[in-house]
Amino acid sequence: MKTPVNLAEPKTPKNELRRSLLKARQAIPPAVWREKSDRLCAHLHAWSGFAQARTVLAYFSFRQEPDLSPLFRASRGDRRWGFSRCGEGRSLTWHHWSPHSQWPLQSGTYGIVEPHPEAPVLTPQEVDLILVPAVACDVRGYRLGYGGGYYDRMLSSPQWRHKPTIGIIFEYARLPRLPIDAWDRPLTGICTEAGLVLVGGQATVTKN
Repeated sequence: MKTPVNLAEPKTPKNELRRSLLKARQAIPPAVWREKSDRLCAHLHAWSGFAQARTVLAYFSFRQEPDLSPLFRASRGDRRWGFSRCGEGRSLTWHHWSPHSQWPLQSGTYGIVEPHPEAPVLTPQEVDLILVPAVACDVRGYRLGYGGGYYDRMLSSPQWRHKPTIGIIFEYARLPRLPIDAWDRPLTGICTEAGLVLVGGQATVTKN
């Protein structure tokens, strides 16, 4: 008789913390989630780094991630937004999308909404700012992701590593210290519903 294969995640410090934080996020009532997301978007909108960015990479909210749609659905005409498609080798490709795009959105890997594969591709040279989804971030700028390594792989590559990156989380998931691995790289800053802070502690938006 064959021994059953255990497909569950191993009980490592990162995996245990990830499960706990995701459970807490999905327990946020919809009205509270909406209010927190709107406050977070207001902080981003007030930041000079965002105002100056002409091409911004973002994400479509999944599993109660902070919702950034108020920013890109009401964006001015001279800003381009990019969203990712999951590719082979756990890589990300970025495509331009707007609410007026001729290319419809699709349900992609893991059920996450993705741009159409024929939507225009964005290159690293075109990108000014990356809004990075996360399960948690710590005050040093390190990020806890979902365990797939997509963003870790991308942000450690030479063409992406110097791009400004802002981790997008709710305040409860901004922690004093995360367990990190040798390949983890700190983000430029963190934005929550309480404010936007650059790594090093310099507040760029007044907290409330």
